[in-house]
Amino acid sequence: MPRIPLLPADEARAAASAAGVPEMMAELAVFRVLLQNPPVAVALNDMLSALLWHGRLDARLRELIIMRIGWSTDSVYEWTQHWRVATHLGVDHDDLLAVRDWERSDRFGAAERAVLAATDETLAHGTISDVTWRECVEAIGDTDALVELVVAIGNWRLFSSLLRSLEVPLEDGVDPWPPDGRSPGGTPSER
Repeated sequence: MPRIPLLPADEARAAASAAGVPEMMAELAVFRVLLQNPPVAVALNDMLSALLWHGRLDARLRELIIMRIGWSTDSVYEWTQHWRVATHLGVDHDDLLAVRDWERSDRFGAAERAVLAATDETLAHGTISDVTWRECVEAIGDTDALVELVVAIGNWRLFSSLLRSLEVPLEDGVDPWPPDGRSPGGTPSER
């Protein structure tokens, strides 16, 4: 059970409509929790919209970052939701699985390795090292995308904390930890 009950679907849609949040977001369990505080739901929706639909950072790199955060923080909701997003965008399943142990994988080039290192460093230390930053600059180049890189890591780290702290459940009928049910702890998890 979530720590804050999900709004019933019809109430979530009404709250989303009143707040100006797209109705499709009201279908997600996370927004059925967030819409109990409409200003926060609006702010988070706006951030997601900017990053997902209007971003400058390459979508594949963004999804690898999100999957790495989901895996590293044991966020089943984040991993499961973004497995679907990433595969819809055409990110190869083997690439998504490789983020589990990206440093030993031969699937990634310089750009992927730089953003995954930036992700891990931010998770571990709250910042990106000078060496990794230079690698990100070389790989990405574009200043707008570099700003977005840092914001994306922070945003999905925030979502991981929110999802886990509020114990937001997966939507009904959604299997955890695709494609194999393996969680960071080695067994399926419902967090």
